[in-house]
Amino acid sequence: MARKITGAAFLSLDGVMQAPGGPTEDPQGGFDQGGWVFKLWDEGVGETLGQLFSGDYDLLLGRRTYDIFAAYWPYAEEPENRPMRDAFDKANKYVLTRGDQQLEWQNSHRLRGIEDVARIKAEPGADLIIQGSSTIYPALLAAGLIDELITMTYPVILGHGKRLFGDGTKVTKLEMTGHRVTDRGAVVAHWKPGGELPPYPDEAPIAATSEREKARQQRIADGTW
Repeated sequence: MARKITGAAFLSLDGVMQAPGGPTEDPQGGFDQGGWVFKLWDEGVGETLGQLFSGDYDLLLGRRTYDIFAAYWPYAEEPENRPMRDAFDKANKYVLTRGDQQLEWQNSHRLRGIEDVARIKAEPGADLIIQGSSTIYPALLAAGLIDELITMTYPVILGHGKRLFGDGTKVTKLEMTGHRVTDRGAVVAHWKPGGELPPYPDEAPIAATSEREKARQQRIADGTW
């Protein structure tokens, strides 16, 4: 039976997912709000994560998220972190990367492209969880390889930073399969792919045909609107 791939992402209301875990996690692009999830820690979101990471699983990661995890989790000696550390050590870490850097964390495996992801998804084994790794979502969605997406949206606007769905993401309809609003206002939503966006319906409003609208369309075409 094919393995399931689930993406789980912390998001701000304006779609930012960069550096939720700590101030120095990812300052690329001048991002200065690292660790924002812990500033707004939410027990309801913690319950979702507990369910997600229960049982056996493997990880599917982009290279930068792998670097962040590999520099932190194997060295996490705090008692409260040891269960997650041991589970991450045990899990296979599949790293989608075009580079040749060493993957020294135990049970790490390099994937060169989407074809490799499709191959391991078809093999027997534990289901795969994506954490972070914003850059790998567009290609995975386009290839139809994501089975479930869990968004954990916090009541905060961050203004700038890396988004879950960046440029080049395929137009895709999603179907909500479950949701909850936590006591602190985070929205946890579960989605599955819902196919292509339907065509514009015949019963919807028709485009304006006034002379003023024609002039506006001409300004759009001229790049002066």
